[in-house]
Amino acid sequence: MGLRRSALIASVLVGAMAVSACNPTLRSHGFRYPDGEIPTITPGEDTRSSVLSTLGNPSTRGMFDDDTWYYISSTREYLAYLRPDTRDRRVMAIRFGEDGSVLAVDEYGLEDGRVVALVERETPTRGRELSFIEQLLGNVGRLPSEQFGGEQNLPGGAGGPRPEG
Repeated sequence: MGLRRSALIASVLVGAMAVSACNPTLRSHGFRYPDGEIPTITPGEDTRSSVLSTLGNPSTRGMFDDDTWYYISSTREYLAYLRPDTRDRRVMAIRFGEDGSVLAVDEYGLEDGRVVALVERETPTRGRELSFIEQLLGNVGRLPSEQFGGEQNLPGGAGGPRPEG
Protein backbone atom coordinates (compact mmCIF):
# COMPACT_ATOMS: atom_id res chain seq x y z
CA MET A 1 0.00 0.00 0.00
CA GLY A 2 2.80 2.44 0.83
CA LEU A 3 4.34 2.13 -2.64
CA ARG A 4 1.03 2.81 -4.38
CA ARG A 5 0.34 5.78 -2.17
CA SER A 6 3.73 7.40 -2.85
CA ALA A 7 3.31 6.74 -6.60
CA LEU A 8 -0.11 8.40 -6.47
CA ILE A 9 1.27 11.43 -4.62
CA ALA A 10 4.16 11.70 -7.09
CA SER A 11 1.83 11.54 -10.10
CA VAL A 12 -0.48 14.18 -8.56
CA LEU A 13 2.50 16.48 -7.98
CA VAL A 14 3.80 15.99 -11.53
CA GLY A 15 0.32 16.63 -12.92
CA ALA A 16 -0.06 19.80 -10.82
CA MET A 17 3.30 21.10 -12.04
CA ALA A 18 2.38 20.36 -15.66
CA VAL A 19 -0.96 22.17 -15.34
CA SER A 20 0.58 25.16 -13.56
CA ALA A 21 3.21 25.48 -16.30
CA CYS A 22 0.41 26.17 -18.77
CA ASN A 23 -0.98 29.18 -16.89
CA PRO A 24 -0.85 32.32 -19.03
CA THR A 25 1.39 35.20 -18.01
CA LEU A 26 0.16 38.75 -18.65
CA ARG A 27 2.74 41.46 -19.28
CA SER A 28 2.12 45.15 -19.65
CA HIS A 29 4.27 47.21 -22.00
CA GLY A 30 4.50 50.93 -22.61
CA PHE A 31 2.72 53.87 -21.02
CA ARG A 32 0.49 53.32 -18.01
CA TYR A 33 -1.77 56.00 -16.60
CA PRO A 34 -0.58 57.23 -13.21
CA ASP A 35 -2.52 55.68 -10.29
CA GLY A 36 -4.70 53.76 -12.77
CA GLU A 37 -6.83 56.83 -13.48
CA ILE A 38 -7.42 58.20 -16.95
CA PRO A 39 -6.26 61.83 -16.89
CA THR A 40 -8.33 64.47 -18.60
CA ILE A 41 -6.61 66.42 -21.37
CA THR A 42 -8.79 69.26 -22.59
CA PRO A 43 -8.24 70.69 -26.08
CA GLY A 44 -7.82 74.46 -26.02
CA GLU A 45 -6.93 74.54 -22.31
CA ASP A 46 -3.94 72.24 -21.92
CA THR A 47 -0.48 72.94 -23.35
CA ARG A 48 2.66 70.92 -24.00
CA SER A 49 3.97 71.65 -20.52
CA SER A 50 0.71 70.69 -18.78
CA VAL A 51 0.51 67.43 -20.77
CA LEU A 52 4.14 66.72 -19.93
CA SER A 53 3.52 67.30 -16.22
CA THR A 54 0.30 65.22 -16.27
CA LEU A 55 1.35 62.26 -18.44
CA GLY A 56 5.13 62.47 -18.54
CA ASN A 57 7.25 61.90 -21.63
CA PRO A 58 5.40 60.41 -24.62
CA SER A 59 6.10 56.89 -25.87
CA THR A 60 6.93 58.40 -29.25
CA ARG A 61 6.43 61.59 -31.24
CA GLY A 62 5.26 62.18 -34.79
CA MET A 63 7.73 61.01 -37.40
CA PHE A 64 7.52 64.00 -39.72
CA ASP A 65 6.49 66.66 -37.24
CA ASP A 66 6.94 67.17 -33.54
CA ASP A 67 3.33 68.34 -33.09
CA THR A 68 1.82 64.93 -32.25
CA TRP A 69 2.65 62.93 -29.14
CA TYR A 70 1.67 59.29 -28.75
CA TYR A 71 1.20 57.45 -25.46
CA ILE A 72 1.09 53.71 -26.21
CA SER A 73 0.31 50.78 -23.93
CA SER A 74 -0.36 47.11 -24.56
CA THR A 75 -1.04 43.95 -22.59
CA ARG A 76 0.25 40.66 -23.96
CA GLU A 77 -0.53 37.12 -22.88
CA TYR A 78 2.31 34.60 -22.89
CA LEU A 79 1.41 30.92 -22.80
CA ALA A 80 4.28 28.42 -22.56
CA TYR A 81 6.17 28.27 -25.86
CA LEU A 82 3.41 29.79 -28.03
CA ARG A 83 3.66 33.17 -29.72
CA PRO A 84 2.46 35.99 -27.42
CA ASP A 85 -1.09 37.21 -28.03
CA THR A 86 -1.92 40.92 -27.66
CA ARG A 87 -4.99 41.20 -25.42
CA ASP A 88 -5.31 44.98 -25.16
CA ARG A 89 -3.76 48.02 -26.81
CA ARG A 90 -4.39 51.71 -26.24
CA VAL A 91 -2.90 54.60 -28.16
CA MET A 92 -3.56 58.17 -27.07
CA ALA A 93 -2.60 60.69 -29.78
CA ILE A 94 -2.35 64.31 -28.66
CA ARG A 95 -1.99 66.94 -31.39
CA PHE A 96 -0.61 70.38 -30.61
CA GLY A 97 -1.00 73.69 -32.45
CA GLU A 98 1.68 76.20 -33.40
CA ASP A 99 1.32 77.95 -30.03
CA GLY A 100 1.77 74.68 -28.08
CA SER A 101 -1.86 74.29 -27.04
CA VAL A 102 -3.69 70.97 -27.41
CA LEU A 103 -5.77 70.82 -30.60
CA ALA A 104 -7.17 67.29 -30.32
CA VAL A 105 -6.95 64.11 -28.25
CA ASP A 106 -7.69 60.84 -30.06
CA GLU A 107 -7.75 57.38 -28.52
CA TYR A 108 -7.35 54.15 -30.45
CA GLY A 109 -7.77 50.59 -29.28
CA LEU A 110 -6.88 47.13 -30.46
CA GLU A 111 -9.93 47.09 -32.73
CA ASP A 112 -8.60 50.16 -34.60
CA GLY A 113 -5.37 48.42 -35.57
CA ARG A 114 -4.71 46.89 -38.95
CA VAL A 115 -2.60 43.94 -39.99
CA VAL A 116 0.17 45.07 -42.30
CA ALA A 117 1.13 42.59 -45.01
CA LEU A 118 4.89 42.54 -45.43
CA VAL A 119 6.35 42.16 -48.89
CA GLU A 120 8.61 39.13 -49.13
CA ARG A 121 10.75 40.40 -51.99
CA GLU A 122 14.53 40.58 -51.87
CA THR A 123 16.60 43.52 -52.97
CA PRO A 124 18.79 42.47 -55.90
CA THR A 125 22.53 42.95 -55.46
CA ARG A 126 25.24 43.32 -58.03
CA GLY A 127 27.63 40.52 -58.78
CA ARG A 128 27.06 36.84 -58.76
CA GLU A 129 25.86 34.69 -55.91
CA LEU A 130 28.39 32.27 -54.51
CA SER A 131 27.57 28.78 -53.42
CA PHE A 132 28.53 27.58 -49.95
CA ILE A 133 31.59 25.74 -51.29
CA GLU A 134 32.72 28.79 -53.30
CA GLN A 135 32.44 30.97 -50.20
CA LEU A 136 34.31 28.43 -48.10
CA LEU A 137 37.16 27.90 -50.55
CA GLY A 138 37.10 31.33 -52.22
CA ASN A 139 40.28 32.72 -50.66
CA VAL A 140 42.44 29.62 -51.04
CA GLY A 141 45.46 30.60 -53.11
CA ARG A 142 44.63 34.31 -53.23
CA LEU A 143 46.95 35.63 -50.51
CA PRO A 144 50.24 36.91 -51.94
CA SER A 145 53.30 35.15 -50.55
CA GLU A 146 55.22 38.42 -50.05
CA GLN A 147 52.71 39.45 -47.38
CA PHE A 148 54.22 36.89 -45.04
CA GLY A 149 57.76 38.19 -45.43
CA GLY A 150 59.62 39.93 -42.58
CA GLU A 151 59.67 43.39 -44.20
CA GLN A 152 55.94 43.75 -44.76
CA ASN A 153 53.32 45.04 -42.34
CA LEU A 154 51.25 42.25 -40.89
CA PRO A 155 47.55 42.53 -40.11
CA GLY A 156 46.95 43.95 -36.66
CA GLY A 157 50.18 45.95 -36.70
CA ALA A 158 50.53 49.71 -36.44
CA GLY A 159 50.79 50.18 -40.18
CA GLY A 160 53.19 52.35 -42.11
CA PRO A 161 56.81 51.55 -42.84
CA ARG A 162 58.73 49.72 -40.14
CA PRO A 163 61.92 51.28 -38.80
CA GLU A 164 65.08 49.54 -39.86
CA GLY A 165 67.17 47.62 -37.48
